[in-house]
Amino acid sequence: MRQENIRLPRDAVWLLETLHAAGHSAYVVGGCVRDSLLGRQPGDWDICTSARPDEMRTLFSDQTLILTGEKHGTVGVVLHGKPYEITTYRLDGTYRDHRHPDKVRFVSSLAEDLARRDFTINAMAYAPGEGVIDLHDGRKDLAAGIVRCVGDPTARFAEDALRILRALRFAARLNFTLDPETAAAAREARDTLQTVSAERIYAELDGLLTVPGAGRTLAQYGEILAGAVPEVGPCIGCTQPGRWHCHDVWQHTAAAVTELDLRGQDTRGARVLCWATFLHDIAKPLCRSVGPDGAAHFRGHNQRGAAVARTILRRLKAPGYLIEGVVGLIAIHDAPLPTGDVAILKCLNRYGAIFLRRLCALKYADLDAHAHTPEVACRREDVTVFENRMLELSKTGCYTMRQLAVNGADLMEAGLPAGPTVGRVLHDLLGAVMEGRVANEREALLREARRRMQEPE
Repeated sequence: MRQENIRLPRDAVWLLETLHAAGHSAYVVGGCVRDSLLGRQPGDWDICTSARPDEMRTLFSDQTLILTGEKHGTVGVVLHGKPYEITTYRLDGTYRDHRHPDKVRFVSSLAEDLARRDFTINAMAYAPGEGVIDLHDGRKDLAAGIVRCVGDPTARFAEDALRILRALRFAARLNFTLDPETAAAAREARDTLQTVSAERIYAELDGLLTVPGAGRTLAQYGEILAGAVPEVGPCIGCTQPGRWHCHDVWQHTAAAVTELDLRGQDTRGARVLCWATFLHDIAKPLCRSVGPDGAAHFRGHNQRGAAVARTILRRLKAPGYLIEGVVGLIAIHDAPLPTGDVAILKCLNRYGAIFLRRLCALKYADLDAHAHTPEVACRREDVTVFENRMLELSKTGCYTMRQLAVNGADLMEAGLPAGPTVGRVLHDLLGAVMEGRVANEREALLREARRRMQEPE
């Protein structure tokens, strides 16, 4: 970790100095202190202070203010286009819904405010000239790579069930592990996650799944995660045939998430792949059967998994593009890939190059989480051969009507009557080009179109 002299943005320094000059204590607090001590660039600089909301409104009246959180002690001050949240030291009241305090009570003590925070690594404050205020051994836990609740973990999770997923997200993002008492309390309280809004659960899961440490965290804390996604539970301990696998379904899933290579993917593609890998085998426990040889089989888990994934993502109110992208990948993730240029061109026509690149990435992650056997290596090579040829054909081949050397206007000019027939002929011409029966050249296509016009219906 870096030294404790944290370099603050000028605007954060100005806010602290303005509060101090008015007789209030003030510190940057929480994640910005944690990230600074880890040598990371903080995304936001939050401030806590002894000033009350009405005093902050007066003090910063010449600035643009955001007052939506004023009831809970937070005033946003916008400086140079960036909002800074300043919150009065407070204690939270009782939590009836495992999420929101019934009321908050403003206090004058920084120590009281830090004591009500979620994790020790987030319960540190800093001010120039005073250094880091660390009353709960947050620096020690940072050095040890531990996520630990402040005080009694059972009480912390009873106050706010979403902290259970936040603990997992921090563990994944920072490559940390949960303190044993924190992990045990999270496991015990996992079902209270069902009281949290779907949108908040989705946001935390998304933050967990899209960081490099996600696979390790999934492998360690699947039982906790099942509180948010109950379908995970049956995957834990669901055995698979040793000829292909070296893990149960859940540990295989975690390994696949670890192996997932997102290079070359845009933001949406990366998110779709993270979720698709997380859910790709979610229906295996539902499809499991045992053959005469005693080996487990999972027939139909592609299509059933797509349906289960759709149910989960709709329940979490995930974005539409994510639902459709994930479901589409899972539906065929274990299906054989086509061979030969004609079949690959037809595959490009049906799915498009972007989807097929994602499918190959999912297949690589899936296979790399299998046992390292010659059969698995052969399957992986099949994916590589397909991907290379698919990418070549996506640049040089003709697999969409837009790429044909003729269009509907050309066909009508050649004598084809306007109407649905134009579309059918274009579709047939595309099929003939993909199959190599007609060259994608204007005259050749028009000749073929005229020939079709002369054929009897």
